[in-house]
Amino acid sequence: MTIEFTLNGEKVAYEGSPLRRLIDVLREDFGLIGVKEGCGEGECGACSVLIDGKNVPSCILPVGAVAGREIYTIEGLRDTEQFNILMDCFAEAGAVQCGFCTPGMIIASVALLKHNPKPSEEEIRHWLAGNLCRCSGMNMIVEAVKLASERGIQW
Repeated sequence: MTIEFTLNGEKVAYEGSPLRRLIDVLREDFGLIGVKEGCGEGECGACSVLIDGKNVPSCILPVGAVAGREIYTIEGLRDTEQFNILMDCFAEAGAVQCGFCTPGMIIASVALLKHNPKPSEEEIRHWLAGNLCRCSGMNMIVEAVKLASERGIQW
């Protein structure tokens, strides 16, 4: 079966089983290794992607569900000015430790800042709640998102 969708701004087609997990297609077929597998159950956020602007765990989503939709991975965001501002804020706040959770945290942050460019701390914590940081850097990650918001980042 052929499944067509937009991936990081480009029209693409996947040929194969529509039941295959999106994370596997992204990593194995498209070489997008910024999408990480942590729990494999949609609970940790390491595999997060933006689908039509929403933060979605790719490890529990069959690729057939993305037909005709727009997907962005961390690789699709990294060449934007907004990404550079957000990463600078993460670095300034000390929010990048081991780095495993960082792509998913960035995806969640982008989804939030697209929804609300001036979120409260409570909103930031709510939007990041589906992402786990095993280095216990959540306070620094929240601070990074606050900094990005204060700097007027616009998605």
